[in-house]
Amino acid sequence: MRKQILAGALALVVAGPTAALAQNDPVSGAARGVEQGGTTGGPVGAIIGGAAGAVGGAANMVLGPPPAEVRTYVMRERVPSVAVEERVVVGQPLPPRVRLHTVRGHDAYSYAVVNERHVVVDPRTRQVIEIYE
Repeated sequence: MRKQILAGALALVVAGPTAALAQNDPVSGAARGVEQGGTTGGPVGAIIGGAAGAVGGAANMVLGPPPAEVRTYVMRERVPSVAVEERVVVGQPLPPRVRLHTVRGHDAYSYAVVNERHVVVDPRTRQVIEIYE
């Protein structure tokens, strides 16, 4: 019983840094988790470390800066501006009441005009990627 608790605790200690290392790649995150978990926690550590690495990597996937043609498209389109009281900043999601518009030819990005500023977002998470004045 004590060995199981110790192995589980050790695996969690190893899994934390592993998830942080995974960043944008769930496959290499899983591989690192298996490697580090197996080294310190044996087979149980390898399983837990691999799972944590994969989940951490997949959860942290973030779109990179949009291509120049996305900026051109977003600035050219005329959609109504939505006034919000919340502060709109890169890395934070837009409020649910803000309607997102698709960027033709670039399905990975959406946009909105919020408080008279053009905002490019990840449509899956509504996370702000860039703000254009």
